[in-house]
Amino acid sequence: MIQFTNLAKTFRRARVLDGINLSIGLGERVALIGSNGAGKTTLIRCLLGEYTHEGEVAIAGLDPRSHRTAVLGDIGFVPQLPPPLKMPVGQLIDFSAALCGTEPQRIHAIAQRLGLDIAAILTRQFVRLSGGMKQKLLIAIALGRNARVLVMDEPAANLDPEARKIFFDLLAERLNDTTMIISSHRLDEVSALVNRVIEMDLGRIVLDDKVADDLTLTDVLHCRIVLKRFEPAFAKALEGWDVTAENCGQLLWTGKIAGPDRLRFLGIVSRYTALIGELSLSEAGNV
Repeated sequence: MIQFTNLAKTFRRARVLDGINLSIGLGERVALIGSNGAGKTTLIRCLLGEYTHEGEVAIAGLDPRSHRTAVLGDIGFVPQLPPPLKMPVGQLIDFSAALCGTEPQRIHAIAQRLGLDIAAILTRQFVRLSGGMKQKLLIAIALGRNARVLVMDEPAANLDPEARKIFFDLLAERLNDTTMIISSHRLDEVSALVNRVIEMDLGRIVLDDKVADDLTLTDVLHCRIVLKRFEPAFAKALEGWDVTAENCGQLLWTGKIAGPDRLRFLGIVSRYTALIGELSLSEAGNV
């Protein structure tokens, strides 16, 4: 589906990509990880046809630069930093839908599932939306097209836990017919979403490994936490998660966690290890 052959890119004599050879097949979900400056963003920009480069890039056999319209019509892209567009939201949706031959209402429906009240913001400029609202809209635009390639740069960074759960559900609906590349600085943020991990450093691939794919994106975990004592900071940390106190003393907390979010949740809870007497996460299956 995607092929990089001897891909190299230089900026002002600095070698940012250095001989990348990589094949990614249809249905693969790839975590593209690495520190700042590793070359992840440049690799994505070459894939989108935005940079000239040495070597070759092909999506379904087509060069993204010389067949730009055809290739971009087959890609859904969620950038890490939202563009500073002054275009009204309604106009942006209509423009994006026309560009890829989809219906604006399809984008509206996905945005609504993510918890974005589209009707209330249609006339607002995109640039004036909150970070979370921009992220939800960009995801809706990317998933609202019949793209066989999804390229997402820190796609859930600004989403609340409930929106993240819905985002995972939306990705699950596309598993069989879509190739996904999810770029992130941290593997624990995306590990449960992918079945392959590619790590970059100094413009080269230093790790390319298949990972266990037992967890489905729609899995839900039952959570049970017993505190030794209550601290208000613990309750504040769990705001937005579907976990609540079950008694007046606020020592027993129960709820549900999206399976792909388990590491993120455990990372938050781990800050309060001294308070926790018991912690369990048990699989509840798909919902």
